[in-house]
Amino acid sequence: MATSSTHLTEKLNQYIVENFSAEDEFLRKLVEESLSEGIPPISIAPEQTAFLQVLLRSIGAKRVLEIGSLAGYSAIAMARALPPDGELIACELDAGFAAFITRKAHEAGLGGVIRVVHGPALLSIATLKQEPRLDAVFIDADKINYLRYLELVLPMLRVGGLIIGDNALAWGHVADPDPDFEPQNVIAIREFNERMSTHPQLQSTLVPLGDGMVIGIKLRD
Repeated sequence: MATSSTHLTEKLNQYIVENFSAEDEFLRKLVEESLSEGIPPISIAPEQTAFLQVLLRSIGAKRVLEIGSLAGYSAIAMARALPPDGELIACELDAGFAAFITRKAHEAGLGGVIRVVHGPALLSIATLKQEPRLDAVFIDADKINYLRYLELVLPMLRVGGLIIGDNALAWGHVADPDPDFEPQNVIAIREFNERMSTHPQLQSTLVPLGDGMVIGIKLRD
């Protein structure tokens, strides 16, 4: 019986990708098309797609907020796990990227599910406060504002809902005491992780898929 974690090697990670990914040809082409339109080649890893879908389906999610959508890869992956009357609100700062997401959402048959909100996420979130409560929030935007996003959205999340933060391993540097790779972002992620793990309203864990996701379930208002 194992008493410690099995370290995820490249071979094991490839096994996960081959057997537990929800990435399909549409999402693969989306990545290619986004590159041709000058959108940075940044998205969640293929093995994170199915995991996010399992999380959302497990809580019966209908309303999901994504902070930082870029080309819409993760937005489309998550929207596929919602019911036909569900809604995924994709916050994206760049107007060109937001237009690309809207177009790809319609091509994916999710134009009625994905709502793209263009502008700074801190301002966009404020406009959603009077809307029905959220079932889940996926944070994958500028790292230095992760804590601010958390504090803003937590009151908007229902009890039993999920907060999910991507890049929880900070590109492999989160445990470095004095990181020399993007130190400001690494420190911001480390502080976010600590807040998630100690927040009195949350029970959280960290899953080492992709660059890591810290996941917290809201226990109480």
